Amino acid sequence: MMKVRGLAALTPKAALTPYEFERRELGAHDVALDIAYAGICHSDIHQVREEWGPAIFPMVPGHEIAGTVSAIGSAVTKFKVGDPIGVGVFIDSCRKCASCLEGLQQYCEEGMTGTYNTMERDGKTVALGGYSNLFVINEDYAVHIPSNLSLDGVAPLLCAGITLYSPLRKWNTGAGSKVAVMGLGGLGHMGVKFAVAMGAEVTVLSHSPSKKADALAMGAKHFIDTSVPGALKPLYKSFDLVLNTVSAFLDINEYLDLLKLDATLVVIGLPGKPYEVNAGSLLNGRRRIAGSMIGGIPEMQEMLDFCGKHSIVSDIEVIDASYADKAYERTIASDVKYRFVIDASTF
Repeated sequence: MMKVRGLAALTPKAALTPYEFERRELGAHDVALDIAYAGICHSDIHQVREEWGPAIFPMVPGHEIAGTVSAIGSAVTKFKVGDPIGVGVFIDSCRKCASCLEGLQQYCEEGMTGTYNTMERDGKTVALGGYSNLFVINEDYAVHIPSNLSLDGVAPLLCAGITLYSPLRKWNTGAGSKVAVMGLGGLGHMGVKFAVAMGAEVTVLSHSPSKKADALAMGAKHFIDTSVPGALKPLYKSFDLVLNTVSAFLDINEYLDLLKLDATLVVIGLPGKPYEVNAGSLLNGRRRIAGSMIGGIPEMQEMLDFCGKHSIVSDIEVIDASYADKAYERTIASDVKYRFVIDASTF
């Protein structure tokens, strides 16, 4: 067994504390990686605080993992020692359902195996996440990181990045596309960067006017302050795609009205209660509401290759492990531009 240092919540809602544990020895198809950076995702906070239902404790959070391969199993062919490597939201799946066979492991019909707060597929081992200095994973569920990208800026791409890249690719964003991004946070800022790199004309819809300069610097053409009454009315039937990265409850119908004929609003953020949808907002223009969740392994690799080509990384604030609880509070307060990343050397 491999001895590991990390951070854990020992009980629900508890502060994160230094924690020592063990990971399995390398199997034939496993790779071990020295973690360099672990991103903080808002979903980590939800799960540590049991806001999404009963959870497994002690919990080592973290599913935005970037590091370097330190050892490989006897049958590994995908990686070699020294390769930059990434691990995202899941570490396994059934491998045999239609979704898995299509490379859409995030939609595994038996349920994907999360990177933490879940049982591994042996039914006995608790998955412990990336707030740690070492990780072990089957090679099929890890991805190569382009060598020209900094590992600290890459870490959030393994969740926030793929969460925005996937719907942009699904709905064929490209030159001539008009895309609106709702919210300019950890998710939204990646949507802006990707859509701009794909050639779209991007509009940011945000209730925080202080973020206008950031949005324009990222390549957005327009910024709309949604806190101004009537600000959305001039945008009626303007967009091919609207990406809703906002987790707060809002009147979704106001945003459906921004869609062109046959256009789509994709729900990415998780509101605290169901949206109230006016059927007329859908009927007037054959509009659609869709959802999208992360991406499968092939698409994650495609995203990272795209990031390497366009030199895209997340905007980050690197912190020591001892600052993680404070980072949680600042994340809740939207006081970060735009993702916290833990330096794994400080575990």
